[in-house]
Amino acid sequence: MLGRFANGFGMLGFAGMLAGDLFAHDSARAAETVARATNPLAVRPPMYGARAKRVIFLFMSGGPSHVDLFDPKPRLTQDVGKPLPFPMPALMRTKTGNLLGSPWKFKKHGQCGTEVSELFPNVAGCVDDMCVIRSMWADNINHNGACLQMNTGEQAFSRPSMGSWLLYGLGSENQNLPGFVVISPSQPAQGAPLWSSSFLPAAYQGTLVADLKNPIADLSNPRFSPQRQREQLDSLKRLNVLHEEAREEDSRLSARIESFELAFRMQAEAPQAFDVNSESPATLKSYGVGEGVTDVFGKQCLMARRLVERGVRMVQVYHTETSKRKSCQLWDQHGGLKTELPNNCAATDKPIAGLLKDLKARGLLEDTLVIWGGEFGRTPTAEGNDGREHHPFGFTIWLAGGGIKGGLAYGSTDDFGWHATENKVHVHDLHATILHLMGINHEKLTYRYSGRDYRLTDVSGRVVTDILA
Repeated sequence: MLGRFANGFGMLGFAGMLAGDLFAHDSARAAETVARATNPLAVRPPMYGARAKRVIFLFMSGGPSHVDLFDPKPRLTQDVGKPLPFPMPALMRTKTGNLLGSPWKFKKHGQCGTEVSELFPNVAGCVDDMCVIRSMWADNINHNGACLQMNTGEQAFSRPSMGSWLLYGLGSENQNLPGFVVISPSQPAQGAPLWSSSFLPAAYQGTLVADLKNPIADLSNPRFSPQRQREQLDSLKRLNVLHEEAREEDSRLSARIESFELAFRMQAEAPQAFDVNSESPATLKSYGVGEGVTDVFGKQCLMARRLVERGVRMVQVYHTETSKRKSCQLWDQHGGLKTELPNNCAATDKPIAGLLKDLKARGLLEDTLVIWGGEFGRTPTAEGNDGREHHPFGFTIWLAGGGIKGGLAYGSTDDFGWHATENKVHVHDLHATILHLMGINHEKLTYRYSGRDYRLTDVSGRVVTDILA
């Protein structure tokens, strides 16, 4: 009996300790919630030593062709016109034809000898700072699902974007600018869900800049002085607090209150931050600003550099527009591959190289993570006479700076560029690695919603340690 009592007491003690741990955990969670509500963008320390402090994601909307840009396939060129020598996966959206070799030549560059297409001569000069991942793969063959997965980790449902997760986990180093900025003159077809905060508090959503000449509309108030505006905001805040006290916590209301405050603070700093014309003529030239086809994307990339150097946590730059053609998915070459792909590369090559070199010259590249890629690649087989289909089975992205091992070509696809075969990297693995470089354990950055803890990598993902410097 005494033994049973002792065992029972031990179980009660264990239960008590467990309850105490849960209470402490809930108390910590509650305290963190209050702190975030008070100042959602306040800087928060990383979970461990971070290699990167900020992210620039250069998103090529539509899906750039890996076999024409960063993944040379001599066998594909040798067997051009022949059938694919193995069955196409059942996920294929439409039936494509025979093998289509790349019309462009590849050449080794840099001390590392990474091969890059002749379509990217300026980017090729930066390969010693880049890690080219040739073994990416994703789960969705359609633009909507694939773009959602690359940007939010989820293919079908609304989930917080990567930028929102970073802002939620780390806050922003500049309280006078948005912590997450999206620069996209023409919105991708998927639109706001790609930079939405979803069920995270609304303060963490991306701020869209669509008009490069007037990035933030209605930023100045010609009617009232700053002191008068401050008095108005203080009065409005008192009314909003009274309104909020009588209701359950609503992040939309909290975000709206914070947005007024942020807008007021932005009046002093934002005009300068977005003013690319204040740069030197040499800097403007290095980005291709004012040079026709490179002007738009050059301004986007230069704006990104100006924002990250001022403490913005993440800037996402969408290539969705050129001076020759306006489209939401420029890299979607179902046809016109031989003309449209060179146009896209000509519009982005110089600005991207300018960005990398500028960041490096300013000492920013070592703790700024730059990512280039789209939602998937393109088929090694032909669609029609001059096109390629969507291809999530094996494609390329590259990363530079921010703790990445430069001069590395990582992983591979098969001889035809169809399947990722060696050192495969899933989208969840990419996200886990990005968070790791920012000092975040992807399994521990969670948010409780509808009774479960969600995270960017869902229930998957591994850190690709081989590509870390």
